[in-house]
Amino acid sequence: MKFLSDKTIEHLREAAEIPDLTGTRYRLLERVARGGMGVVYVAEDEKLQRRVALKVLDVPCADGDLANRLVREALVLARLEHPGIVPVHDVGTLADGRVFYTMKFVQGQRLDQYIEPVASVTDRLRIFLRICDAVAFAHARGVLHRDIKPANIMVGPFGEVLVMDWGLAKLLHGDVPSHSQGADPDATIFEKPGQPADSSGAAKTMVTGHGTVMGTPGYMSPEQARGDVEHLDARSDIFSLGALLRFLLTTDSKAADTAAEKRRLDKALGAICAKATAAIPSDRYSSVQELALDVSRYLDGLSVAAHRESLFERLARFYRRYRFFILLIAAYLVMRVLILYLMHR
Repeated sequence: MKFLSDKTIEHLREAAEIPDLTGTRYRLLERVARGGMGVVYVAEDEKLQRRVALKVLDVPCADGDLANRLVREALVLARLEHPGIVPVHDVGTLADGRVFYTMKFVQGQRLDQYIEPVASVTDRLRIFLRICDAVAFAHARGVLHRDIKPANIMVGPFGEVLVMDWGLAKLLHGDVPSHSQGADPDATIFEKPGQPADSSGAAKTMVTGHGTVMGTPGYMSPEQARGDVEHLDARSDIFSLGALLRFLLTTDSKAADTAAEKRRLDKALGAICAKATAAIPSDRYSSVQELALDVSRYLDGLSVAAHRESLFERLARFYRRYRFFILLIAAYLVMRVLILYLMHR
């Protein structure tokens, strides 16, 4: 009896997963990523003659909960029309029975890859503010992301910053469309440890269970880790943003292993991170806008609400903000003293 090799089995499995696009306007080009409940392909929209990203369940005849969950993800994205969030183009069912949706095809790098050559703290903070803008917009539309992390942020070739993967999103007001209520939005989703991203930069494989929602360890809030789904609000995403900010500020772009070497964190920025990631939700920023305002104040050379400055720190900040004028006045005074000295010799 001859056994098939692992490579052959993997090839057959991938062939079985290829979606049947018969009867649609799309032509399959290549697979680019695998997520927790589906696969993302690049496809060509033959009517509009453009490339799109097509997300489809990874197995035919999947159970109704998975299909409803994918539809729900598309509906959540459809209500979030913002430059920092990928727009949805279409949703439907393929000939093989699998649910799919198409969205804008994003070319670029994951945030953790993009920032490696970016040494400037200022540039990193500006990227963070654009992430905050997209998340604040989602909150204003009643949507929590619940899985904000570097792998779920994309930076495009023209500097566009996009918050991706809304598969764990929670609707704050419970207004889930009736035809997608079969999908339990609060099913447990854990990220499997020890599985590296594939060559396309896809997020790690996810496994699902039932009962509570989990995100990614290190980025999810304590209440999210406890499964306290009923009491999750914007401050849970604020915790994740705080963890993301700390990652941006402490990862050394010049280190060979970015996880091994850390920058020294400025006291004001450290205080912002600490406030955003406080264990008790009431101790965090009350909104993403408030968090972004503190970061903006830091960029403008102003004091931040999260940190009470000492007199020395206040003077140092004043000097950094007005250094050019201070040095110019100092140079003028030195020249005046020298001129007076030479005139009275």
